[in-house]
Amino acid sequence: METIKLWNHPESANTGNQADDFEPYFETYLLDKSQPLRGAVVVCPGGGYSCRAPHEAAPIALKFNELGFHAFVVHYRVAPYRFPAPQRDIFRAVKLIRSRAAEWGVDASQIAVLGFSAGGHLTACAGTLFNEIDANAGDEADAYPQRPDAIIPCYPVISFSKWGHSGSGINLLGERLGDLGERYSLETRVTPETPPAFLWHTATDGSVPIRNSMEFATACWNNGVKAELHVFPEGPHGIGLAADYPDAKRWPELAATFLKTTCGFTAR
Repeated sequence: METIKLWNHPESANTGNQADDFEPYFETYLLDKSQPLRGAVVVCPGGGYSCRAPHEAAPIALKFNELGFHAFVVHYRVAPYRFPAPQRDIFRAVKLIRSRAAEWGVDASQIAVLGFSAGGHLTACAGTLFNEIDANAGDEADAYPQRPDAIIPCYPVISFSKWGHSGSGINLLGERLGDLGERYSLETRVTPETPPAFLWHTATDGSVPIRNSMEFATACWNNGVKAELHVFPEGPHGIGLAADYPDAKRWPELAATFLKTTCGFTAR
């Protein structure tokens, strides 16, 4: 495993406390690079834009390694950093991975972003805001596109409306939530350019209502974007690989099938 810093020049959180400053990075989980090029999954752990949950990080990357994909885990900025810091981090990660794709055995046209909860919001941002966020850093990676080829929001925060998740909105937007909350409620930002989307949620999620996934999937279908939504009958919020839930634990295999059959990804 290799650790790659996202930025050459770290940005301060501007809180007056240096302990709040953080240098975002990603970790590589690479399979045999001597094999033909294969697809990659870029993982965004959840945590309400206040932290990054470990059980939604390395275990997810290793699972997708088992399923035949390269994987990366992005440790993006969270509060006290505000929008667009996390969004710039995920787009920068996609650019950097594409810039080193040949070296790592990654097919640069087969990069999916996958995230949980607030990391699911970040994943949906990757699929909707790629023409809006500037993630350039003045190096060779700037030349590479930042739009992912597929997105996998898992029990995602999509909206900051009354049926969304206000805590994530406060951590991301701070005092600007009232002004920007609707703009970054991502069910309103889907276009025909949004990449194919695989979503899953549990019907009993008591923290982030299932309507978040339903509204985003519906927006995809209304815009002609290929999308698949799985609703599992049981499981609380934040179950990650869902090992204790027989129905929901099938989601990684279902997502892998979506990537291979609907999106044309290669896995070996």
